Amino acid sequence: MSIKKSVNDFLTRLSSKLKGGGDKAIEKQKKKGKHTARERVENLLLDKDSFLETDLFVEHSMKDFGMDRKELAGDGVITGYGKVQNRPVAVFAQDFTVAGGSLGRAHAMKIVKVMDCAADAGIPLIGINDSGGARIQEGVESLCGYGELFYRNTRLSGDVPQISVILGPCAGGAVYSPALTDFVFVVDKISHMFITGPQVIKTVLGEEVTQEELGGAMTHASITGNAHFYANSEAEAFNSVKKLLSFLPANSKEIPPVRKPIPPDRPLGDDVIPDNRRQAYSVKEIIRGIVDASDFFEVHEHYARNIVVGFARLAGRPIGIIANQPRVLAGVLDVNASDKAARFIRFCDCFNIPLLTMVDTPGYLPGTDQEHAGVIRHGAKILFAYSEASVPKMTVIMRKAYGGAYIAMCSRHLGATFVASWPSGEIAVMGPEGAANIIFRREIAAADDPDAYRQEKVDEYEEKFANPYVAAKKGYIDTIIKSSETRDTLIKVLSMTKQFRTGRPHRNIPL
Repeated sequence: MSIKKSVNDFLTRLSSKLKGGGDKAIEKQKKKGKHTARERVENLLLDKDSFLETDLFVEHSMKDFGMDRKELAGDGVITGYGKVQNRPVAVFAQDFTVAGGSLGRAHAMKIVKVMDCAADAGIPLIGINDSGGARIQEGVESLCGYGELFYRNTRLSGDVPQISVILGPCAGGAVYSPALTDFVFVVDKISHMFITGPQVIKTVLGEEVTQEELGGAMTHASITGNAHFYANSEAEAFNSVKKLLSFLPANSKEIPPVRKPIPPDRPLGDDVIPDNRRQAYSVKEIIRGIVDASDFFEVHEHYARNIVVGFARLAGRPIGIIANQPRVLAGVLDVNASDKAARFIRFCDCFNIPLLTMVDTPGYLPGTDQEHAGVIRHGAKILFAYSEASVPKMTVIMRKAYGGAYIAMCSRHLGATFVASWPSGEIAVMGPEGAANIIFRREIAAADDPDAYRQEKVDEYEEKFANPYVAAKKGYIDTIIKSSETRDTLIKVLSMTKQFRTGRPHRNIPL
């Protein structure tokens, strides 16, 4: 074959592969309000002209499995490498226009190759999921493929950041690979995740449920907690992916990227905590008054909202923030909040991101529902995560720090690097009202004026216990500061800590 003919043959083949499932399938994808896999990779995620595609010509013919069908372009998945904000990443994107993005042997092996290269190169892995699930025609071969992915997801955990973007159906065994990654992004009306679909549920259980109710984007962002980020469009989701990556190192052996410090838009004053301990406030406003440019990138915004977690910068350095949210359930710790916080803490520890904990909690949520849901087991995960973490751990007690929750929210006793309290801090076994009712219940009942006597004992308990000075005397907190001094104090502490600690064992993230 002549050079000219071989080039023309190559261009013809290339054009066919780049079209994926063909014009009709692409048009159908567009009608659903979805981008093609190639558009997602080249136009929405990666820097312009940075994509290096691999295994474009890998494919299996359905004839190999006794099916009289055409060749599957790229076997339904696009794989390769590129850059996001000039930093290298590995990426794969399932192509729903080719056999519904179903996973077969060659499809899985293409992803496996990219995962292995991400591990070898020490770069983040981004997976774009849009698949009907296992390719039924390939039988056990497709199941083998999923097993290979799950194994590598686990091996990569805590080594390189793994990000999943759900942009279509993700059903059956396919949901477990995203669940094993660090962060999952979903898009309204586009993302769907479930083990068994609505039709199977109706057949087996007689229960009627829509796709959106069963496994839609908001369902997983707010109810199940399977999704960490919720977006209204694909473009919004990819912009959030880029922002997330800006806080993260390429791998566990590097430090997170540092930027020029920017003061907060509205620094904290000294009157940010209400005088009434029962009055709620938003801890997010407190956070924005401390961090660079008042920019707080929240994770799991819609899930377990009684605790807030997310990324920010302090003096240019990325930090992870865990904070009780008094505006929701008074900031109590419960089953879901414990899981949410613990997983985030472990991620930050794996990737050398210092932790800042903001405390205002009356304790763990009581009740039979929580006890039967395993609040003991789940609540212990926070204790484990903080105790295990070896990154710098800074704690600020804003108001309530009662009982076991005081210990759990990164107290000195769990290895905190630095603990400060505002003058409004209350460190005690329980709140003054509850303590007085228990300790002096007989005296209160026998008093001529029970209400007045109760208040007297509440005031007495506050004076003796519910303040930061008792803990300060014993060295359990390092200092008491005004809220307006918080940012400057934390910056001083952070400047004295190492950016990277050596000799740490490899750790996986999920608990």
